[in-house]
Amino acid sequence: MTDNEVDDEAAALLRQADQRYTSSRRRLVAALQAGNGPLTITQIVAADDTLPQSTVYRNLSILEEADIVTRIVTSDDFARYELAEHLTEHHHHLICSNCGDVTDFSLDTRTETNLERALQRAASKARFTAESHRLDLLGTCAGCQ
Repeated sequence: MTDNEVDDEAAALLRQADQRYTSSRRRLVAALQAGNGPLTITQIVAADDTLPQSTVYRNLSILEEADIVTRIVTSDDFARYELAEHLTEHHHHLICSNCGDVTDFSLDTRTETNLERALQRAASKARFTAESHRLDLLGTCAGCQ
C-alpha cells in the first residue's frame, strides 16, 4: 500500500472504532512505516521527536485496538510495534531471545504456500478454524552470538 492508502485505511478503521485520525496518530503511523522492522516506543520517539512518549503509549493502544498496529512481545522488557499486515505485507519475525531484537523476513511464494497448507492441515486435525498465521523464530541474533 502507498502512504496515502495506509492513511485512508487507518482513518477508516479508526472511524469504525469511533476514533479520529489525529495528527499525532498520523505521525505515529508514519514513524512505523519508515521504521526498518518493528519498533520499541523509545525508537518511535527517536524517529519523531515531536511525539511525546505519553502520547505514543496512549495512541499505540488505540491503534492496536483498531487493528492498525500489531504489538510483538519479546523476551526483553520492551514490546515492539509495527503496522498490521493488512496494511503492509505478510511476513514473519526473527526474535533474539537475548536482546529482544526483532527482524522481519519473508518466505518465497512456494515455501509460504507449503507452510500455509501444513498449518491448515494441523488446524483441521485439531478442529480449529485458522484465520491467518504468524511465524516467529526464536534464537540468538548475530550481535549477541
